[in-house]
Amino acid sequence: MIWYDHLYVGEKAKKHRFSIIQSIRQKKAGSDIYVITPPSNGNNILDIYPVTTLYQEYYEKKNMLILGIASGYQDALTLAGRIVDQMYRKTGAFRIGEFLEEEENR
Repeated sequence: MIWYDHLYVGEKAKKHRFSIIQSIRQKKAGSDIYVITPPSNGNNILDIYPVTTLYQEYYEKKNMLILGIASGYQDALTLAGRIVDQMYRKTGAFRIGEFLEEEENR
């Protein structure tokens, strides 16, 4: 896993941000923790995964970029919406690569 430098954190996850990150790194996070990543295909804007999915060998080999963490599915949906909103406001489009590049340069 690769962690985004400007990691987004859901409202419910804010209080426990560091313990959530630590539990993900140690592969001990529960199924109520979700991660937001860039899309795995061209049809999506973002992907939302229960963190336990990333512990599978297939996903470990992909070394995915973690853009955000959330506690609970609703928190993940809200966070993804916030990321998409910021993306559209900054780029005028739904291009995650362009948005991330712009964020890195600020």
